[in-house]
Amino acid sequence: MSAIASSVGHDSHNLTVVGSNESDMRAALGALIESGGGFCVVQGGVVSAKLDLPFGGLMSLETPQRIEASLRELHKASHAAGCELPEPFLQLAFLSLPVIPSLKLTDKGLVDVDAFKIIDVRAS
Repeated sequence: MSAIASSVGHDSHNLTVVGSNESDMRAALGALIESGGGFCVVQGGVVSAKLDLPFGGLMSLETPQRIEASLRELHKASHAAGCELPEPFLQLAFLSLPVIPSLKLTDKGLVDVDAFKIIDVRAS
């Protein structure tokens, strides 16, 4: 059980979260809301890594060295949670960019950009 969340998402910069269960997804979003934005990994209901980006959910006053250390911890935590992507937070940022094809997450739902339609993701 795990989730990753981000406030960095090109153009809209909405909160974006993916995960294996709603509880961890809620916890990840809650951690980002509390800190004003950033990146977060939650596993088993516990925040295992986080980088606070309190200025518009995009910027930090931390030193480059501290940010780099936090990013390394985020990658380590996301891999420990089962994510196989080398740059999961970059993937989230582009997953929510609705101007490039093909499937994108938006505040309206999952959108097929090629067909200009919202995809129903409810389980049957």
